[in-house]
Amino acid sequence: MVEMTVDSIRVSLVNYQRVVILKERYSDRYLPIWIGPAEADAIALKLQEVSVPRPLTHDLLRSVITALGATVDSIVVSDLNNDTFYAKIVLHTDGNRLEIDSRPSDAIALAVRVKVPIYAEEPVLEKAGIVLDKETGKPLPAGTLSEEELGKLSIFKEAIDNIDWEDFEKPGKSTD
Repeated sequence: MVEMTVDSIRVSLVNYQRVVILKERYSDRYLPIWIGPAEADAIALKLQEVSVPRPLTHDLLRSVITALGATVDSIVVSDLNNDTFYAKIVLHTDGNRLEIDSRPSDAIALAVRVKVPIYAEEPVLEKAGIVLDKETGKPLPAGTLSEEELGKLSIFKEAIDNIDWEDFEKPGKSTD
């Protein structure tokens, strides 16, 4: 597993869909994951430390986990299958480790609230990771994919190609 951080939340210029960009903690490889607007807002609000008058869904989830005596250990972006990302919320309760199936967006929204590590499995990064070309600033696939695998990810290619990557290395930018 590779430790990731939330680099930013972006909006695709093609279809206005939100994408959370995870970045390897100790490398320049990125993992873009398309998410819904509500989850994008939930992540962005917490990253920007905006207080809301009532708990959001992910705040409620944190409260329920705590009330049940469990703790969140980490979240893992565990798979990419048929253009769908999968994640797990790793909990500890009564000395047991539990892995709960989750959408990555919900797992990330919870992770930023409870301040736990976010990981991605290497096969996911090999399939969907992005490295920016140092000269052009344009995205390059991080892994070595076959033509068939590239074809399966074509749904992401157009959106990735239309993300504004130029200001990516600038600090403090969390949303577009």
